[in-house]
Amino acid sequence: MKLLPLVALAAVVAIPFTSTHAAGDPALEAAVHGDWRSAKDTARDAYRHPVEALTFWGLKPGMTILEVQPGGGWWTEILAPYAKATGGRYYSTAADLANPELSERSKKARADFAARWAANPQRYGELQYVNWGPKSAPLPAGTFDFILTARSVHNWMSTPGWVDKNFADFFQALKRGGVLAVEEHRANPGGAAEKPETGYVSEAFVIAAAEKAGFKLAGRSEINANPKDTKDHPFGVWTLPPTLTSVPEGSSAPEDPKFDHSKYIAIGESDRMTLRFVKP
Repeated sequence: MKLLPLVALAAVVAIPFTSTHAAGDPALEAAVHGDWRSAKDTARDAYRHPVEALTFWGLKPGMTILEVQPGGGWWTEILAPYAKATGGRYYSTAADLANPELSERSKKARADFAARWAANPQRYGELQYVNWGPKSAPLPAGTFDFILTARSVHNWMSTPGWVDKNFADFFQALKRGGVLAVEEHRANPGGAAEKPETGYVSEAFVIAAAEKAGFKLAGRSEINANPKDTKDHPFGVWTLPPTLTSVPEGSSAPEDPKFDHSKYIAIGESDRMTLRFVKP
């Protein structure tokens, strides 16, 4: 993960966040406003609207939650304490230890992620992990009430069959009436930005993939929309905050110190779809 330039970080942190939701779930409020969340993470609430998004998706106390590809743990810092406080359970996908080709780097990343949360069980509870990858076994059937995949669909599109596998796995892993929550960088329909290598995906693609697996679209929200996002950035969505890269994604080249980030800081984080699917 690329580090945020210090000047850019200061600009992003300075953005105010105003909550407009109606008070509802004290445990969710407590998790989102927990003092364990870093200033860098809470600054992003202005773009990701965690209380509003989780309320829209239908998160409830006591749910068994699965987070897909948690990355740096931005959502984990909210969901794990929430599950702990409300008598629920939190699961995360993790590198597939059953895969004989799994790299040592991936094994270490899984171990490091698990150790981070295990260090404070009073706050996070006992997190559980499920093997996950393009060749992994199906997720445990009928186990989860709520599955969240945030800004991940574009990662699956370069591996043939992985999109269909994931949505099918999510469907069978949810209990009847369970929720699949999707947050993803949103491409313009039919536009040039509708290429996974840019990080943007169309709503139509995601909806079709979910419905193919058996899901029903139960709602869509514009709470994470950003009309300033032109989606034609030189290094894809990663040109924008929070990454603010100046080199192509996946490149080993050093960041360009002369690259002007100001235009992209002014845009803010990406325009995102926020979709809620249910298992009938």
